[in-house]
Amino acid sequence: MSDQSDQHTQSNRPTLGLSADEVLTTTRSVRKRLDTGREVPRDVLIDCIEIAHQSPTGSNSQRWRWMIVDDAAKRAKLAEIYKRNFDAYAGGNEFEPGTQQARVHASAIHLAENLQHVPVHVIPVLADKMDEGTPSSRQASRWGGILPAVWSFMLALRERGLGSAWTTLHLQEEQLAAEVLGIPFETHTQAGLFPVAYTIGTDFKLAKRPPAEHFVSWNAWDL
Repeated sequence: MSDQSDQHTQSNRPTLGLSADEVLTTTRSVRKRLDTGREVPRDVLIDCIEIAHQSPTGSNSQRWRWMIVDDAAKRAKLAEIYKRNFDAYAGGNEFEPGTQQARVHASAIHLAENLQHVPVHVIPVLADKMDEGTPSSRQASRWGGILPAVWSFMLALRERGLGSAWTTLHLQEEQLAAEVLGIPFETHTQAGLFPVAYTIGTDFKLAKRPPAEHFVSWNAWDL
């Protein structure tokens, strides 16, 4: 029997054919260019999660869970929670027109105002409860298990012509979101909310970043 016999068979939907480096360097936070009018097939999401499940995980434990929301009424409730907390967080911010900060802020406003229209919301869930009393060593271990899977999920989306953005503002009311979706709040921790859609165009470029050596110390801290 083949070693692959019990694994999910990926769909035959086309991919962009990007190299590993291209996927890694052009997977952007997508907000304005999410195509809210195009359906996202469930099998494509499952393909991306299958890929995400190949990411490293501490003690080979796979403590991640995935809450996928394509129900319009529940998306609207999540969007209401997100918008309320976005307004409290960013409502009074102003930036010089034409700057990168201004562009990012405008993009964030667009997402907050249109989140309910994005066809899929994905909430990765850690099967453990993280709170202020959780020791940092345990937090590092647990987050170190789910975050690589989430990033792999975003990379897999990119290769299939979809995009997303890592958002966390709804977590200001995590318990309310848990109640909307039936997530057991006392034992599980949400890692974010990812609006998922096909992108309008697939031509994403490298971000402008300072050289890596500006962020590196060798053997003794000097930053």
